[in-house]
Amino acid sequence: MSKSLLFHFPLLLFPIVVAIANATAAPPVVLQFKEAPEFYNSPDCPLIIDKDHESGSDGEPSILCSDRALHVSMTLDTAYIRGTMAAILSVLQHSSCPQNIAFHFVASANASLLRATVSSSFPYLNFHVYPFDDTSVSRLISTSIRSALDCPLNYARSYLANLLPPCVNRVVYLDSDLVLVDDIAKLAATQLGDNSVLAAPEYCNANFTSYLTPSFWSNPSLSLTFANRKACYFNTGVMVIDLDRWREGDYTTKIEEWMEFQKRMRIYELGSLPPFLLVFAGNIAPVDHRWNQHGLGGDNFRGLCRDLHRGPVSLLHWSGKGKPWARLDANRPCPLDALWAPYDLLRWQTPFALDS
Repeated sequence: MSKSLLFHFPLLLFPIVVAIANATAAPPVVLQFKEAPEFYNSPDCPLIIDKDHESGSDGEPSILCSDRALHVSMTLDTAYIRGTMAAILSVLQHSSCPQNIAFHFVASANASLLRATVSSSFPYLNFHVYPFDDTSVSRLISTSIRSALDCPLNYARSYLANLLPPCVNRVVYLDSDLVLVDDIAKLAATQLGDNSVLAAPEYCNANFTSYLTPSFWSNPSLSLTFANRKACYFNTGVMVIDLDRWREGDYTTKIEEWMEFQKRMRIYELGSLPPFLLVFAGNIAPVDHRWNQHGLGGDNFRGLCRDLHRGPVSLLHWSGKGKPWARLDANRPCPLDALWAPYDLLRWQTPFALDS
């Protein structure tokens, strides 16, 4: 198991201004985060690099390009930064080889501020921030059932093969509203088989037809999309992706083609998920459900409290409208939000008065 400097939180802080979502008249707030403990590799972890002597051409540690590292990708934005910080801490805390993890963050705005925030709380983290151009996807986005789902950065997962350097051939993608309670290396070791591009927990008991509109299913040519495919719902917030296979198959273009079709004929209602289902459902490698206990944020309309699915738990995911930090701050937490709270690095938050 990894060792840490137990509960040692130096007073190294970095403020970040965050606009409160869904509050048009509310002022932004300033968030300050604690510095996380440093986590160390177990003795049996492979030595990837000596960071004092090896680095990339841009000064970044070469672990970011190592095929022996465990590569994790997440998005960074001000609205979800508190969740991201908790997710990073949970990954490191439960990893047997935390120093061998390379984080690849994608940000479309405030990249310098977000980079400094992550670095301040995790000064020993191996990470890089990649800029994402919102305009590359905004023209393709159709309105969905919840406005938060229409953020262009939600679609960044479709562009990881282009954003991350070619030397990164396999990555674990994680949403920002989750925490791990198990070693991420177990998830990263998922076998993709000979043909699968990605792996994710499948939920074949869900009503798959509900993720596409009646117009889709009533169209004879469109409904043939899933012919010879046992299509099941899967949540795109936790995926293991073979980026080499993605690049070879040009799957970003395939996803964009469905998004372009959606602009002409409304075939789905739920943001960035349906294009993934249209391209990959029925052709993914399955992952045990323990790696995505999703839906803890409730439905996309009211965000009601939900219980865990049956079975063991390795990852808790607050997908849906309700986020644990917002419910805790409002003193209206769901019971399971108490499982997220220990990973919260927030030191304090206060309203930020903008100069007139």
